[in-house]
Amino acid sequence: MDAMYANYYTKEVMFILIREFQSPDEEMKKIVLKVVKQCVSTEGVEAEYIRSDILPEFFRNFWVRRMALDRRNYRQLVETTVEIADKVGVKDIAGRIVEDLKDESEPYRRMVMETIEKVVANMGASDIDSRLEELLIDGILYAFQEQTSDDANVMLNGFGAVVNSLGQRVKPYLPQICGTIKWRLNNKSAKVRQQAADLISRIAVVMKQCQEEQLMGHLGVVLYEYLGEEYPEVLGSILGALKAIVNVIGMTKMTPPIKDLLPRLTPILKNRHEKVQENCIDLVGRIADRGAEFVPAREWMRICFELLEMLKAHKKGIRRATVNTFGYIAKAIGPQDVLATLLNNLKVQERQNRVCTTVAIAIVAETCSPFTVLPALMNEYRVPELNVQNGVLKSLSFLFEYIGEMGKDYIYAVTPLLEDALMDRDLVHRQTAASAVKHMALGVAGLGCEDALVHLLNYVWPNIFETSPHVINAVTEAIEGMRVALGAAVVLNYCLQGLFHPARKVREVYWKIYNSLYIGAQDALVAAYPILEDEQDNVYSRPELMMFV
Repeated sequence: MDAMYANYYTKEVMFILIREFQSPDEEMKKIVLKVVKQCVSTEGVEAEYIRSDILPEFFRNFWVRRMALDRRNYRQLVETTVEIADKVGVKDIAGRIVEDLKDESEPYRRMVMETIEKVVANMGASDIDSRLEELLIDGILYAFQEQTSDDANVMLNGFGAVVNSLGQRVKPYLPQICGTIKWRLNNKSAKVRQQAADLISRIAVVMKQCQEEQLMGHLGVVLYEYLGEEYPEVLGSILGALKAIVNVIGMTKMTPPIKDLLPRLTPILKNRHEKVQENCIDLVGRIADRGAEFVPAREWMRICFELLEMLKAHKKGIRRATVNTFGYIAKAIGPQDVLATLLNNLKVQERQNRVCTTVAIAIVAETCSPFTVLPALMNEYRVPELNVQNGVLKSLSFLFEYIGEMGKDYIYAVTPLLEDALMDRDLVHRQTAASAVKHMALGVAGLGCEDALVHLLNYVWPNIFETSPHVINAVTEAIEGMRVALGAAVVLNYCLQGLFHPARKVREVYWKIYNSLYIGAQDALVAAYPILEDEQDNVYSRPELMMFV
């Protein structure tokens, strides 16, 4: 609707809407809120009109405790208020509800906090004056301290959003906030301690902006003393808070020093609780990445052995963080010791553990250059044990995937090993080797390694008649990789021999490969089609497609 008309019709509708604000019917309230939201967001409706005509009645009728008790009303009211704030600014909305952060009804306080969080996150805090700022900090501190219900996220998010948007203006209030946090870290209720630790991780960045490094260092020492926490949920939050402080304060200025902190974390790695594992491995990984030199190599090796256990974790995020940490540790203390630990782990029975180990080996190779890892890896292939050999092949597959075009320096060294694997009786050997060939071919495309790739293609090709879906998938992908590296014409020459074979099963396989070749490199095939002799009635040559060099 045109802006001028929108303004006119909104004013006409608003009389009825304001009258219905007082309706006791719950359904009517929801509809009224929805209509107000739509009217306010319409272009052409002025902020001044909303301030003078809508806001007083809106707050008087809707911002009452009863609205916080019904979940649907609650959500609709928050959305409508956020929409109004987008039009009239933060100050008008926050100024009217900030006092309610101290209301005695907790659901109502939570509704106020959620609204302030969303409004401040959308609009920032630039038009909040100093008086409102004081009321806001006072209110969120009160609401944070007085909460009793389990749903603590609303309060935490609200506190984090307000403090982050105020930025450096929070500096005068930080001692008070940190005092509250320290007091609550000592509370007998586990939930309260957990919230206090979570709050530190939300506001650490702002403390850095305010140059409160001394205060952060003090909090670091306090958290360090609480690492003996018995409740895993709380311990996870404490580790998360330590991680946030380490991130912003840096390794050199961290108190307690990294050399004291890390040995305390090593036994915590044994904890089987997911939240503890995730936060602990993140913290150890961060230290390994940025501050490895503060810790002796012996301690890192001890951590390596602990990390192997974490590869059994159910959560993928934990396994991924663990694998990356192996890379950081290898970078810090050299790949040899770490690699020996990982190669030993290929002998275990559990598949998930072996797969994670192969990824870790590939990451160590990527961070420390492949030549440090390949000799030991290829030597390990001699062990006459299926799991170990498959693990080595999988490592090679990941390795070539990660190093991309660096693979051209190593392709000739690895070719004999892949030859052997592609001729092996075991299906899984051939499947994994085909996967390695695919990554290798895609990495070295256009870098002059065609002789080795054609040689490997001769070993991959006989596997096209395999019936196992995993193997045929790997083989087809290897041939696709060869198409990219060698060109479609080379693969077409392999295809032509079977496209018109008398046996249907043979033809089907060849046509399937030809179809994927046609989809991937249709234009490149034109030059490679065979030239057919003209017949009496039919002329097959296309002179316009001929090109003489």
